[in-house]
Amino acid sequence: MVEFAPLFVPWERRLQTLATVQWVFSVFFLPQICTAIFVGLLFTRFWFISILYTFWWYLERDRPRRGGRRLDSIRHWHIWKYMRDYFPVLLVKTAELDPSRNYLAGFHPHGILATGAFTNLCTESTGFSSLFPGIRPNLMTLNLFFRVPFFRDYIMSGGLVSADKESGDHILSREGGGNLLGIVIGGVREAENTRPGSYKLVLRNRKGFVRLALRHGAALVPVFSFGENDAFDKVENLPGIWLRWCHNVLKEITKITLLRFIFRGIPQHNFVLLPSRGPITTVGDGTPIEVQKTPNPSQEEVDGLHQRYLKELSRLFEAHKLKYNVPSDQHLEFC
Repeated sequence: MVEFAPLFVPWERRLQTLATVQWVFSVFFLPQICTAIFVGLLFTRFWFISILYTFWWYLERDRPRRGGRRLDSIRHWHIWKYMRDYFPVLLVKTAELDPSRNYLAGFHPHGILATGAFTNLCTESTGFSSLFPGIRPNLMTLNLFFRVPFFRDYIMSGGLVSADKESGDHILSREGGGNLLGIVIGGVREAENTRPGSYKLVLRNRKGFVRLALRHGAALVPVFSFGENDAFDKVENLPGIWLRWCHNVLKEITKITLLRFIFRGIPQHNFVLLPSRGPITTVGDGTPIEVQKTPNPSQEEVDGLHQRYLKELSRLFEAHKLKYNVPSDQHLEFC
């Protein structure tokens, strides 16, 4: 049955929808637009903008691996609060984080767009800095995003950094502590297998983050976002030639079929990329896992800490699942 949106929608609700649309649009289409602008400017009287930016890009080529370039003014944009309220997204504090320590936070599940991780770590809409004073968050994302002119600077402003060893080493080796590196560990493979109501995590053989924590003695913080996987549904047949074309292009670039995960319409179920409204509640483990600094950890040490991380993540899930409408017989599955 087709349901139609009410004729009169409160402005607050419309603004929430528009804020979320701009975010989804930024993920799917802004990189291509930025590339087109960069190339297009070369064939206009403003060609010097692209040339100057190329020099800037060269000088700053390592910035995504050196902690990025955060801009608090962008992190505090009011538009992020509207996006937060669209779902809504909530960050639950279960313990204090010592600002003299460094932390590695594993976010689960990935979902389609890692909404919980982005909203909590890359914006101030959920009040991260107020909840955890003295802690500076960063979040890893796909390296290919930092190869896009203009777009790379935009995403770094929120605290996004490249997902590679050098980037993690730089952040977790900062003197004085107060750094939190977020990693959505399941990555692309987990995003591809996302289903509403699914709690299957790609984690069994993902141990690089554990080795990184051991090398720097960074405390491990398991984090779970309840409702993350319910934001998008998956469809088997995309309607419309242009959407099928966009899907094929994006799949070639990202290697995942993101456009098969859909959505809602504005305002009367027109076909647009928009997640479903539904709460996403991000909960961290009450007590971070203490990690002894081991510059050259053995495989046995890595495996042992990895097993402990899995147990703590499972414990976190079991302790909170009933509060967030997860069936009592539902458990995490690691693959």
